[in-house]
Amino acid sequence: NSAVVAKLMVLPLSSDITQKGYEKKRSKLIGAYLPQPPAANGAAAVRCRLQHSEGAARRMLRTANIGVCDIREAAARERAASTAGNRPLFYFRFGVDQALPQERRTPVTPSSSSRYHRRRSSGSRDERYRSDVHTEAVQAALAKHKERKMAVPMPSKRRSLVVQTSMDAYTPPDTSSGSEDEGSVQGDSQGTPTSSQGSINMEHWISQAIHGSTTSTTSSSSTQSGGSGAAHRLADVMAQTHIENHSAPPDVTTYTSEHSIQVERPQGSTARVAPKYGNAELMETGDGVPVSSRVSAKIQQLVNTLKRPKRPPLREFFVDDFEELLEVQQPDPNQPKPEGAQMLAMRGEQLGVVTNWPPSLEAALQRWGTISPKAPCLTTMDTNGKPLYILTYGKLWTRSMKVAYNILHKLGTKQEPMVRPGDRVTLVFPNNDPAAFMVAFYGCLLAEVVPVPIEVPLTRKDAGSQQIGFLLGSCGVTVALTSDACHKGLPKSPTGEIPQFKGWPKLLWFVTESKHLSKPPRDWFPHIKDANNDTAYIEYKTCKDGSVLGVTVTRIALLTHCQALTQACGYTEAETIVNVLDFKKDVGLWHGILTSVMNMMHVISIPYSLMKVNPLSWIQKVCQYKAKVACVKSRDMHWALVAHRDQRDINLSSLRMLIVADGANPWSISSCDAFLNVFQSKGLRQEVICPCASSPEALTVAIRRPTDDSNQPPGRGVLSMHGLTYGVIRVDSEEKLSVLTVQDVGLVMPGAIMCSVKPDGIPQLCKTDEIGELCVCAIATGTSYYGLSGMTKNTFEVFPMTSSGGPITEYPFIRTGLLGFIGPGGLVFVIGKMDGLMVVSGRRHNADDIVATALAVEPMKFVYRGRIAVFSVSVLHDERIVIVAEQRPDSTEEDSFQWMSRVLQAIDSIHQVGVYCLALVPANTLPKTPLGGIHLSETKQLFLEGSLHPCNVLMCPHTCVTNLPKPRQKQPEIGPASVMVGNLVSGKRIAQASGRDLGQIEDNDQARKVRHLVAHKLTIRGLEHLPYENRLRKLGLFRLEKRRLREDFCFVLLAGIDLIAAFYGCLYAGCVPITVRPPHPQNIATTLPTVKMIVEVSRSACLMTTQLICKLLRSREAAAAVDVRTWPPVLDTDDLPKKRPAQIYKPSNPETLAYLDFSVSTTGMLAGVKMSHAATSAFCRSIKLQCELYPSREVAICLDPYCGLGFVLWCLCSVYSGHQSILIPPSELETNPALWLLAVSQYKVRDTFCSYSVMELCTKGLGSQTESLKARGLDLSRVRTCVVVAEERPRIALTQSFSKLFKDLGLHPRAVSTSLGCRVNLAICLQGTSGPDPTTVYVDMRALRHDRVRLVERGSPHSLPLMESGKILPGVRIIIANPETKGPLGDSHLGEIWVHSTHNASGYFTIYGDESLQSDHFNSRLSFGDTQTIWARTGYLGFLRRTELTDANGERHDALYVVGALDEAMELRGMRYHPIDIETSVIRAHKSITECAVFTWTNLLVVVVELDGSEQEALDLVPLVTNVVLEEHYLIVGVVVVVDIGVIPINSRGEKQRMHLRDGFLADQLDPIYVAYNM
Repeated sequence: NSAVVAKLMVLPLSSDITQKGYEKKRSKLIGAYLPQPPAANGAAAVRCRLQHSEGAARRMLRTANIGVCDIREAAARERAASTAGNRPLFYFRFGVDQALPQERRTPVTPSSSSRYHRRRSSGSRDERYRSDVHTEAVQAALAKHKERKMAVPMPSKRRSLVVQTSMDAYTPPDTSSGSEDEGSVQGDSQGTPTSSQGSINMEHWISQAIHGSTTSTTSSSSTQSGGSGAAHRLADVMAQTHIENHSAPPDVTTYTSEHSIQVERPQGSTARVAPKYGNAELMETGDGVPVSSRVSAKIQQLVNTLKRPKRPPLREFFVDDFEELLEVQQPDPNQPKPEGAQMLAMRGEQLGVVTNWPPSLEAALQRWGTISPKAPCLTTMDTNGKPLYILTYGKLWTRSMKVAYNILHKLGTKQEPMVRPGDRVTLVFPNNDPAAFMVAFYGCLLAEVVPVPIEVPLTRKDAGSQQIGFLLGSCGVTVALTSDACHKGLPKSPTGEIPQFKGWPKLLWFVTESKHLSKPPRDWFPHIKDANNDTAYIEYKTCKDGSVLGVTVTRIALLTHCQALTQACGYTEAETIVNVLDFKKDVGLWHGILTSVMNMMHVISIPYSLMKVNPLSWIQKVCQYKAKVACVKSRDMHWALVAHRDQRDINLSSLRMLIVADGANPWSISSCDAFLNVFQSKGLRQEVICPCASSPEALTVAIRRPTDDSNQPPGRGVLSMHGLTYGVIRVDSEEKLSVLTVQDVGLVMPGAIMCSVKPDGIPQLCKTDEIGELCVCAIATGTSYYGLSGMTKNTFEVFPMTSSGGPITEYPFIRTGLLGFIGPGGLVFVIGKMDGLMVVSGRRHNADDIVATALAVEPMKFVYRGRIAVFSVSVLHDERIVIVAEQRPDSTEEDSFQWMSRVLQAIDSIHQVGVYCLALVPANTLPKTPLGGIHLSETKQLFLEGSLHPCNVLMCPHTCVTNLPKPRQKQPEIGPASVMVGNLVSGKRIAQASGRDLGQIEDNDQARKVRHLVAHKLTIRGLEHLPYENRLRKLGLFRLEKRRLREDFCFVLLAGIDLIAAFYGCLYAGCVPITVRPPHPQNIATTLPTVKMIVEVSRSACLMTTQLICKLLRSREAAAAVDVRTWPPVLDTDDLPKKRPAQIYKPSNPETLAYLDFSVSTTGMLAGVKMSHAATSAFCRSIKLQCELYPSREVAICLDPYCGLGFVLWCLCSVYSGHQSILIPPSELETNPALWLLAVSQYKVRDTFCSYSVMELCTKGLGSQTESLKARGLDLSRVRTCVVVAEERPRIALTQSFSKLFKDLGLHPRAVSTSLGCRVNLAICLQGTSGPDPTTVYVDMRALRHDRVRLVERGSPHSLPLMESGKILPGVRIIIANPETKGPLGDSHLGEIWVHSTHNASGYFTIYGDESLQSDHFNSRLSFGDTQTIWARTGYLGFLRRTELTDANGERHDALYVVGALDEAMELRGMRYHPIDIETSVIRAHKSITECAVFTWTNLLVVVVELDGSEQEALDLVPLVTNVVLEEHYLIVGVVVVVDIGVIPINSRGEKQRMHLRDGFLADQLDPIYVAYNM
């Protein structure tokens, strides 16, 4: 087996072989060993293969010169174990090179190594993760996918956004990777067309694909920057998809695919659909809406992609709440389970006691400083590789004493020293000055002060700097030791002081250079004692979440660790060691600063800056100094390989140990192998490479010992990644692509015991074939997290349990944070870190493995210097994988999109896990760690708060989120007989309520109106118009002369006196008036068609308007929007006759038509309702009673006077009741937002009416001006009622903001309330003067989706506040009925609000006279209960609730709560959603979202957000919007559209016109900044 894998591994290195050739060779090699019968699971496969290949093992031995005993032993062990029933389920191959047959082994000649260089030099990827086998596997996986092409619609981007991001933030790359070959990519981009050219191509193509049309679709300004490749991808989809017109759109959110009819066609043909309309550029949506083809083609494509069956859904649930059950991932019955015996703890060799070992590290320093003061201790290098400075042991000793003396005696005063023994001080030294750091560190040890080494802060806002500050604060640090050069380089304020860094405590900066220090007196000597349990130093550690902890290491642990390292590495006096690592922490500190002093070794320190300039420098120093040991990371080995140009003078035979500090990362193995491969000819021996595993808590966990025996090869295992995700060890089965090759990190440290425990839950010992967290019990470890006793207990005081439940020893173990297992022969294997662990749907994935797979996808071309961050975010009770990569500055949109879709495929194939979000950012923009890596937690933080500013985003929630609640199945309703008992339904009071009695009304109330007119006066905008009956009569005469009686008149007039005069003129003349809002001069194209439609639908005989509007109606812009020749005759109100009319028309019957009320609903439906004289009079009387409107009253009205309650208040109520009205047209507030409130204050008004748009204008426009308004004398303390006239659920947030904002101006918080009106009844509720204040209840939003009401406490999760919509008007009866069965419902049950009232409208006025619609809405009867009363259906869902409050008439108050309109509600996954709820969540998601609207299209949820910020922020919103809708509403967003402010259309009532928006989106008229299609 090992021979086979070895052969396969060497193939890509030895010769360039094609994929086909590779497959052929592979099957030929493996064929002999493949088991014939298929096995049930991985474990069985392994057993089967081992038994099957006993003969094969001998064959293998002949072909591969492998150590014979190992395989035979493995086979024998397997046989013995299977008879004993205890089967080990993995085995390892030992030795790389031994496994290669002689004839195939690559002779390491200069040419082959330079070929290695040539193949890799153009690479720009992070080489920790490079593995040829893995790259091959990824390419093979992608090749499989190529057969079924993945059709992902490319996002649309505004051109400005494309141009900006292409070269945005591009700084020239530094040469730190040593492998930058910028020229290699320049040629790639010439083949793709420019973005606009590609876009036109593509649009033309789609248009042809769908309709066979020859013309190109019209291109809007939001050209899509897709190259020709995208068109081909679309071509594939379109060619195989039969686009159908279904009356109901296909539901893509369920698992079925019944709607998608796949049609087999020859490859080149296009799908032709005969369009219904003559226009070949239009196609129909599922709802029959004609749309421009581009957006629809994309959505159609998305729909088709999503219709492909997902992974099979898991059917098990847990109860999140009884309303909605989230699926919980049920364990797969076939998943591999550990089957080995319980492991035994592994003990390291005895820590030998050598007689001359010093009693403490300070004692060692004193000894060498006095015995051998001239011996070199540390040599530092400059950036040219020349020795900069040699620190001898004598100098180190005297300078450390000087530092110790100055810290203790020269800071503060003699009586009050700043630093006492045991205090913490921080060490801030740059990476190129190890000598100064070493002096300061030993100075602290001698002074018995605790050093806390940290990185140098470069700016006030470094990534992670705040958390470092928190650590310093919690350690009580007040003094920072630093070098002269570093102190000069710190950021300074203008006064020259070092500013306080964000989150840091106040520090005294103390420079440790000798020239700044005073000499200790002769009689002063540091107190050197034996190592004890006092803290020696604190090493900082950054956690997964970005928090920084301090690991305390005691003096005894420090000394014991040095002794253990000395024994394990065989250090002897005066050896030379080359250190490339960071000397402030981890392996660099332990070997290069501490253990070296104990053994009087000479350290050659190579700074990071030199490695950037010359990656070979460390190898040159090894040769120059004949160093015995070198401490490096795998990337240093890789850089050396890349930079290696066949230098003649390299000889590595002096090395006896090459410590690989990140050997615990499984992906370091390929660097080790390649390094050995190239440098073996330069004297490097295989046994010299010694990977080690370490962690801040457990210090060195394991290290491979240097041996002289070159025959004992290192161990390695090829493990199945699938098995690893379940935490079990299975050797790979070759037909699988996903394997992880791991190398051992040697044996347990001397004097330590190691075991592995289950990563979660109680620390139970793992089985032999199970992956767990490695735990260590030793003296040489950290002892606690400084100041955090709870976290310390969880990590440093772990007692591993056996299966019987008892602890294995009485001593505590320490969690290392490393995941792995102990293999044969006590070898330790590490497969990842706890910090990189992501548990998705119960399976464990390691971030490093995902990075490696992503980098294996065309890495040279795309990812900038291999900078990829992988982390998980928690969304909807599970972790979701997010990948963020920096893209090269020269990559095109097409490149990036192709790379993203390939990464998704590769990760899906190799790891069987979906990626939730893939984001690309411009080069050099991710936050960096001090050594230049990616700061992971900071990146995650930026992603979650929406400040990452990606230039491309691809979300795949449809693939990843599999734990959504089951779609709701509607239950059959209960029959009437079983529920109705008297006035109870299902045991509850029937939900019905009524307002006060209206009393008797005069039959002919019209006369009263006219009588009041003479005495009445109106005020508009502060100007008084005294009696104007003359004008009315003139208008009336004007009409009587021109027209026959009882014809409909439209007037298109601005809000003002003319409108009222025209209305009553019409009544005088006996015509039916219709008020119409004039078209907006700046927006004729969208506002004029509505006017035209009303005129046509109402069959108006005549149009009355002013001269100004008359000109507008006949303008050129108007002609472009409508056919101006078909207007009815237009009368000009400015041109009136002189004489008065002789007679005035009086209606003979109260039921005759008084006026028509036309309004466009938010769903885009134009409906005109008929109002009779009787209904109009009853309406006015009802309002008069409710609001106590007497002739002495003054009422301020700031509403549009064209329809609904606004029109009634503006034109009718004041005339009926005789009070004075102050009319403020809302349009005036655009120029002067304070006008309404100033009028209210000036006229000392007690009652005022406004709309939501007016309230919003005041809240936003006057928010910062309350003080100046107060100074101007604005006083709202007299306002008793301020009613918002609305036809929707009360907007609590807005009314509360308004109340809070103007509280300082005297507005009583109880004054603000809302009303409710609709088409069938223009005002059902209105908060009057008497009666209780409106109440607010909190309901469970999840229950609402199921049409149920569940009251919850304020602040409980998923709670939604609902405010009562005012008080029911006199003469109005309400009942709550089931909209489907028409049966009455009980108290606090959700249903449709039905209303019975004398001021109901008489019916719809429609040209087609659709009787069924009319009778249903205006003449409905209950199916049981009171079946006689005739009700009107409002179309609003709501519920009634009897409160504890008392009405004016002494009875208990019934509160009506409105939830939303049935027309607006969206049915998704069988549940009813109200757009406002989703929109509220979305607006909260990010500070730059000012407005939001949602709608559905072919069962996809489309979210449109308005962005208040730079276009660069647009893509930040996509993940946040998707997350919040998933978390709060259990819905997957299909499309996210980011638009400019003001794109979402809003009507005069301040309601969103979602249907207009939808039509605009589908017709491609929105000019969006970005459109993301979620997969």
